Amino acid sequence: MPTVFLTHTPDMLANYYGARALAALRELATVKLNETGRVLDARALAQAARGCDFIVSDRQTAGPAEVFPLVPDLVAFLRVAVDIRNIDVAAAGAHGILVTHATPGFVASVAEMAIGYMVDCARHITAATLDYRADREAEPRMGRQLKGATLGIMGYGAIGEYLAPLGLALGMTVLVSDPFKTVATPGVRQVDLPELLKQSDYVVCLVVANEETENLMNAAAFAQMKTSAVFINLSRGNLVDEQALAAALDARRIAGAAFDVGRAPDQKPSLFLARRADVIATPHTAGLTPEAAEHQAFDTVGQVADILAGRMPAGAANPQAAHRLARFQKL
Repeated sequence: MPTVFLTHTPDMLANYYGARALAALRELATVKLNETGRVLDARALAQAARGCDFIVSDRQTAGPAEVFPLVPDLVAFLRVAVDIRNIDVAAAGAHGILVTHATPGFVASVAEMAIGYMVDCARHITAATLDYRADREAEPRMGRQLKGATLGIMGYGAIGEYLAPLGLALGMTVLVSDPFKTVATPGVRQVDLPELLKQSDYVVCLVVANEETENLMNAAAFAQMKTSAVFINLSRGNLVDEQALAAALDARRIAGAAFDVGRAPDQKPSLFLARRADVIATPHTAGLTPEAAEHQAFDTVGQVADILAGRMPAGAANPQAAHRLARFQKL
């Protein structure tokens, strides 16, 4: 029977894999668990995965080049996430090892978080809650309704396409900026990024993170926003120049910010921003719902099943290089 090493720590296992997916994986293979309680570095990962056919990896466990020469039995490195940037795909391929990623099963969860952020920022929910928890009388503050406000969506992938109709249903004007898409959603208007920043009351960043979009939201971008606007980031922290965001908040160039990601470990918000009174921050949990977590876990179960059946799995990042798949069956 093939062997799978599952990198998730015991704390991660319940939230980011789940009992049902683990049981399904055990029907296909012997599953070896990471019982160390810590995210494994390259050497520890290679040692733990020695003799295993598959690594099923959480998003924090990296796959650097030095791992792959040390795991001669490894056929595939399967990521329980969309993001594989911390896996050296070329190095894996050089050793004939397949790398895969999961599909974005968190679309609804993340889009709903965007709505939650907007409502919280508009109605000062967190601020009032913190006052009451500190045994202070919360001062009534004028809020804003979302109906009639303008929602600007940066990046029109799966989450943006899901979010736009929610904004329309709330009576918002919805603008989209994405130079790589032609937006055909009824009621949604496509504009360039400067126009979106200028007009939007809520700017939701869903842009793909890569070298070209590093610090896309910089001082110049924040300067184009309304002083009453809120910036929301549900993509990746490296899209934002954090010092520029802090400066914009300090100068009241924008009214506030909300984000689930940042430049801290595991792509969590940076503490110096997250602790501000004009910021709402969550610890990279926008996609942390049972439905989303189970979706991606079952993606990896399906990928293992496909490989064992001699099929190239969905989500393969380097199919042409993965010659070790032939150990199970020629594809």
